[in-house]
Amino acid sequence: MRWRSALLLLLAAAAVVVAAAAEPASTLSGPARPVTVALGNRGHTVDLPDTDPRVQRRVTGWAPEQVAVALGAGPGSAWVSWVTGAAQMGGAVEPLDPAAVRSVVRYGLAADSLVHEAAGEALVYSQLYPFDGLQNYTSGIIHHVRLQELRPGTKYYYRCGDPAIPDAMSEVHAFRTMPPVGPTSYPGRIAVVGDLGLTYNTTTTVEHMVRNHPDLVLLLGDVTYANLYLTNGTGTDCYSCTFGHSTPIHETYQPRWDYWGRYMEPVTSSIPMMVVEGNHEIEEQIHNKTFAAYSSRFAFPSEESGSFSPFYYSFDVGGIHFIMLASYVDYKRSGRASPSWNHLDVESLSLTFTVSTNLFISFNKGIHLHRNNSGEQYRWLERDLANVDRSVTPWLIAGWHAPWYSTYKAHYREVECMRMEMEELLYSYSVDIVFTGHVHAYERSNRVFNYTLDPCGPVHISVGDGGNREKMATSHADEPGHCPDPLSTPDPFMGGFCAFNFTSGPAAGRFCWDRQPEYSAYRESSFGHGILEVTNETHALWSWHRNQDLYASVGDEIYIVREPDKCLPKSSRMAY
Repeated sequence: MRWRSALLLLLAAAAVVVAAAAEPASTLSGPARPVTVALGNRGHTVDLPDTDPRVQRRVTGWAPEQVAVALGAGPGSAWVSWVTGAAQMGGAVEPLDPAAVRSVVRYGLAADSLVHEAAGEALVYSQLYPFDGLQNYTSGIIHHVRLQELRPGTKYYYRCGDPAIPDAMSEVHAFRTMPPVGPTSYPGRIAVVGDLGLTYNTTTTVEHMVRNHPDLVLLLGDVTYANLYLTNGTGTDCYSCTFGHSTPIHETYQPRWDYWGRYMEPVTSSIPMMVVEGNHEIEEQIHNKTFAAYSSRFAFPSEESGSFSPFYYSFDVGGIHFIMLASYVDYKRSGRASPSWNHLDVESLSLTFTVSTNLFISFNKGIHLHRNNSGEQYRWLERDLANVDRSVTPWLIAGWHAPWYSTYKAHYREVECMRMEMEELLYSYSVDIVFTGHVHAYERSNRVFNYTLDPCGPVHISVGDGGNREKMATSHADEPGHCPDPLSTPDPFMGGFCAFNFTSGPAAGRFCWDRQPEYSAYRESSFGHGILEVTNETHALWSWHRNQDLYASVGDEIYIVREPDKCLPKSSRMAY
């Protein structure tokens, strides 16, 4: 009997050791040593063809399609969006009349008891080109209806369409509102993806993501990659390489937006999705209009959060305050000097250049490109942060498209101007996590501020690996021969130049590190998606799932732990 008791004790001890070994790492342990996962077989990006039944139009008449749900600024409101009528392509197109069909949502707490009704607005957008031989596009009728006075944490059933027209209402869908705002209330899982596109890699990402049962999806820009196609539907994985010198304007093939909306409808009709713009949504057209598809197809809590812009806004989910920012809209401080950054050496490079005026885009359903230094986004961000009560929403999470901290050669330090303008403000309010996309790989940082390890800085996580058409990013700027030319780093759309050689630290006197930077904790060139599970006021589990594994497998996992007693908002922690 004694030997059996001893054996049981040994087995129990072994179980404890195994459990401890399996426990995810934690930011409480301090900065992790940099990890780079070796390249393996990552596959090739191949688009779903327009013959795939999942992207073809399956409805007739005024029946709704491309149904999607988005959140309001709080759990008491949500948006339902959909499309009716067929889009048109051709040299001459005649837009549909938005008044031809009503925008109505009937909803309730049971599928057979849709006792509430809400009405909204409808619009049509066009993508037009003033050149012979190019095909123009006009959309179907896009509807947006806001539902209000909803109960938090409640499943709602709904139908959308026009009840006055036969066969013009959707089937019954359902979605769940977010938990009530408060420090002890959190959704189960939040999926985070970027650069999704519509490839076979996309389908794997989406299938795995759905099997992980998220309550909310954050999509960090580069939605459809419609701008990798000519208006005749001919596509490429590098527009500038294939068509850059042969087209009078950067064309787009707008039907791919419809393909994407149809493919995603089983997800977007039941799981709220919050989107922010990326560079592939710019889509310039006649009269310098940009972002027409992006700003027309999605609903945003812009008015509710005081931004009145589709490019930046905020919303609350339980004890989390989310801030979505714009990488391609003016982010300058208005009337304020830029910070003096102790790591940047303006005189260390002999460069001649002209700093372009930053771009600002005003939103009026006819998106036009303007050049000014309005500072609107920055002023809105100041107001929004000042109104955050961390006793109510302890977690402060930000998201935008282009990363500030990426060690890949692709897009290396491309939005350095945005970082220089906004990082101090986000740091002063103790932002906990930053999610970005753009770089087609996965990377997670240690807590960082101004390129320096900082226990009070946010964790930056880049998930631009959703399934894009443009290939995977595989080269790192710190590898021999891969450090890019500094003059190649500014984003041509935003203009400006802010990336110079570093003056201190391991990369002093150079534009790139000669090894993986200490702020980079984990990087891997694989397609996948991330899941955030906030468990309480201080602990959140982040896991990243690569596509080549089973959906339940985890490629990278860590507990992100807030330390509010150490990192007080608006403290004197500035590093300048």
